[in-house]
Amino acid sequence: MVGAATMLLAKPCCIGRVEFGRRSDSRMVTEIKSKAKVGVMGLGLFLNCVEPAWCLHLQEPPNALSLPTWAIHVSSVAEWVIAMALVWQYADKSGYTAWKGLSWAMVPLLGGAFCACTWHFFYNSESLEVLVALQAALTVIGNATMCIAAYRIYKSSQGS
Repeated sequence: MVGAATMLLAKPCCIGRVEFGRRSDSRMVTEIKSKAKVGVMGLGLFLNCVEPAWCLHLQEPPNALSLPTWAIHVSSVAEWVIAMALVWQYADKSGYTAWKGLSWAMVPLLGGAFCACTWHFFYNSESLEVLVALQAALTVIGNATMCIAAYRIYKSSQGS
């Protein structure tokens, strides 16, 4: 049988079925499936019992932010900075200088965002709880300055 299989494989235009031993196709498929199942189960047990290498044994406290939450925090701060720059550019190109006041009014809220990110970076440490109070104060100040800036923009548009 082995010689026949070798001869069939040696033919360049071999399109027919090549037999390796006496097993039937269904028995061979069943054997491959069972070996695959054992392999997957073994891999699952291995990964369940052994820590992954990328873990590096870093233990974060339960109040640590997840990676998606960090992505939202960082992208929100970046978006705020971009918005400030775009408002400033609009004021320059349009000639409506009152819009620059809006850009300046956004600064306290940016400071509050930095306070929040810093506090979360240090796992909401009790020694840094002053940042929570500072963030609250900057949020109130920022909301007030944004309100004043919006009113100044409104007033400047009424005069035009």
